[in-house]
Amino acid sequence: MPPNVADILIEALPYIRKFYGMTIVIKYGGHAMVDEHLKQDFARDITLLKFIGLNPVIVHGGGPQINSVLDAMGIRPKFVQGLRLTDQPTMDVVEMVLGGKVNKAIVAQINQQGGKAVGLSGKDAGLIQAKKLHLVRQEDSDKPPEIIDPGLVGEVTQINPGIIHTLTQQGFIPVIAPVGTGETGETYNINADLVASHIAMALKAGRLVLLTDVDGVLDASGSLISSIDADTIQQMIKEKSISGGMIPKIECALQALKGGVEKVPIINGTKRHALLLELFTDSGIGTEVTL
Repeated sequence: MPPNVADILIEALPYIRKFYGMTIVIKYGGHAMVDEHLKQDFARDITLLKFIGLNPVIVHGGGPQINSVLDAMGIRPKFVQGLRLTDQPTMDVVEMVLGGKVNKAIVAQINQQGGKAVGLSGKDAGLIQAKKLHLVRQEDSDKPPEIIDPGLVGEVTQINPGIIHTLTQQGFIPVIAPVGTGETGETYNINADLVASHIAMALKAGRLVLLTDVDGVLDASGSLISSIDADTIQQMIKEKSISGGMIPKIECALQALKGGVEKVPIINGTKRHALLLELFTDSGIGTEVTL
């Protein structure tokens, strides 16, 4: 017999008590940001978290939305090692789409559910300080490594979380676009997983939840691994059981844990109410990364 509503609420009670007052950083991206039903579910989940005493902070991506606008403008996106090569025209589009269209759409969806969301760019109040990222590519061991200039792609040098503290203390839900500022005022496009990791560390968050389009980390047979540590991760990367876009997510998770974040689950954002299932059930639904 399936559990009734009362059973579900009773199971959630100790977790609600445990997480009360806790800051939880959520990286929001992938298909969950495109599907209308999932967007509404996410907005409801975030609103519920705030109303029961948690402090959710959202960092969002927007790759598909950026690609759509670039395509309409006749600009062909280029990627190296999973990072978007960002010249000035591309950066203008990235900032417009992330800080404008995508960010404000998420804010509006949460507000429609009764939450009080406020959109931020990493440029607001000096929130995200950054410097230019340089990539190193080694395709042939007999040749020296190639230094690749990805353009206006940045890496985080500092998070100034004062604006986030001010908003959360006043009952607001910060929604952050991953755009940062360099020393001379230049704008940088930064990987959203990386930004979420740094913000979680700066806030001393209890949880960093990474939403993706798969169930979590899978073993060689395709089964979900409920918990994975750093040594196992390195072995699976070497065996190429972990590859592609999961590698930077895992690396960001480990970085956050080393920086003091208590737990980092990677969950499937295409499942309805994935956040609530992860946080408020005994079994959870994704992969918990540990040191």
